[in-house]
Amino acid sequence: MESDKILIMMTSGPDTPRRCATPFFMATLAAAMDYEVTMFFTIDGTLLLKKGMAATIFPKAGGKSVESFLNEALEAGVKMTACTASTELHGLTPEDLIDGVKMVGGASFWQMSEGAKTVSF
Repeated sequence: MESDKILIMMTSGPDTPRRCATPFFMATLAAAMDYEVTMFFTIDGTLLLKKGMAATIFPKAGGKSVESFLNEALEAGVKMTACTASTELHGLTPEDLIDGVKMVGGASFWQMSEGAKTVSF
């Protein structure tokens, strides 16, 4: 149902670690509330989907890694999509990304937006 879908665009990456945890946290909360949640990664956000990268990023010294937040979101059923233009920008191939990531074109963001109750950036 259209009113049950949430789309979150993720543009922050390794250079802005303090901005990397909250989108995953919010996605996990929404999934726990029975929303169908999709995250769309573009610009530097795509780097968080590179195998091993999220494990090296800590929004707070001594705190959880971004990988922990990402895994919680995946376990809650959040869908992860990566913009193909962004992966090309960073020289990433589908094999470089964590399991379960769907590669999509930029136009897919607009299509997903049309069917979402809420779009968050």
